[in-house]
Amino acid sequence: MSYHPSLATPSTTPNLWQRLLATDSSLGAPALRLALATVLFPHGAQKALGWFGGHGWSGTMGFLTEQIGMPGPAAAMVILLELLGPVLLMLGLLVRPVALGCLGLMVGAIATVHAPHGFFMNWFGQQQGEGFEYHLLVIGMALALSSLGGGRWSVDGRLANVATLRR
Repeated sequence: MSYHPSLATPSTTPNLWQRLLATDSSLGAPALRLALATVLFPHGAQKALGWFGGHGWSGTMGFLTEQIGMPGPAAAMVILLELLGPVLLMLGLLVRPVALGCLGLMVGAIATVHAPHGFFMNWFGQQQGEGFEYHLLVIGMALALSSLGGGRWSVDGRLANVATLRR
């Protein structure tokens, strides 16, 4: 059984790795991981690889650095988070850091690009840009995963078990 934060006693206080990887055997977390990975990966593939009608690495870097004003290393991290984060979520590896990264990414996207366009996505092409409803869903999923951890079938859960056994 994995360590869960609510089960801690003074004699079983976990180290940093155990707290980071801690999870339980719930099915909610894997469902959230897979759903979030499924919607994030195409966006990352657009940004990094030019798939699905995207602009690829150089086009996205240009947009993020020149139009948004983001520093180059931060722009590269955004692209890598959206491309590699879903892979880590599928595996259930480093779920909490990836989820927190996604949360920050979506708050930043709302603040810098999407807030002026309102709540709704641009389903009918009648507004200048996309609203932020998608981003709020990602934020909600990321908050849940940052609390739950990877859940059943996660690499994090297996690593937490190993870390607990070594104590």
